[in-house]
Amino acid sequence: MTEQLRLMAVHAHPDDESSKGAATMAKYVSEGVDVLVVTCTGGERGDVLNPKLKGDPYIEENIHEVRAKEMEEARQILGVRQEWLGFVDSGLPEGDPLPPLPEGCFALEDVEEAAGRLVKSIRAFRPQVITTYDENGGYPHPDHIMTHKITMVAFEGAGDPDRFPEDEFGKVFQPMKLYYNQGFNRPRTTALHEALLARGMESPYGEWLERWHEMERVERELTTHVPCADFFEIRDKALIAHATQIDPDGGWFRIPMELQKEVWPTEEYELAKSHVATSLPEHDLFAGIRDNG
Repeated sequence: MTEQLRLMAVHAHPDDESSKGAATMAKYVSEGVDVLVVTCTGGERGDVLNPKLKGDPYIEENIHEVRAKEMEEARQILGVRQEWLGFVDSGLPEGDPLPPLPEGCFALEDVEEAAGRLVKSIRAFRPQVITTYDENGGYPHPDHIMTHKITMVAFEGAGDPDRFPEDEFGKVFQPMKLYYNQGFNRPRTTALHEALLARGMESPYGEWLERWHEMERVERELTTHVPCADFFEIRDKALIAHATQIDPDGGWFRIPMELQKEVWPTEEYELAKSHVATSLPEHDLFAGIRDNG
């Protein structure tokens, strides 16, 4: 492949890029791949989840600005580019019955119109590979599910000049592969859980696995395991940069780094669409692309 390799990661909120596929992105950046994170919303309705920062009046009154600064710091740590699609966070409705979503939020946008913004980004950046969430959003946050919907439309729409005319959306371009992030999967969680117990250590994953069993959660196909253990520390630094969302003393960081690298040194993806021939399982998001052209 003589052309520059480009990877686009489409996420719902600032911090999602650091908790889903961050080590993969850092790995590809180190190899010279051009990586762009597209963030659909500003995370305006996100709560302050780090107990050390709860109740800070400045943060609560300026959450959009604060989260934008956190995103910029994480972007620099990962070495990626980043752009905002400019939609408004939908929040995570809670209660029974669930309250309606707020007017004007991302999840209530027209899917085709919202996808048009992403089509413009795809045609401008011209990524061979795009990553996003599956139809369940990874977890059922309305913004994650909407991110999935617009990415599916934009992936094929970017190559369709009739659906998205070039005079409005830019010169047509068809990405080659689309992946779903599947980093939070049962095999990985089980392997880490069992490794911790075997070493006489406490595992934070027991309740997770029990809930998954009770939910009879359907397992996704893990088609692609990207080796990226050398970039786990960068992943964690980027995640900690999102200080309003992540407690550096919290559960994200309870697993010793050396154990993670030894037991599960990859990040996982599900190949959802491909316009190139490839054989599964893969170990590279650009499998089938590097040798074409």
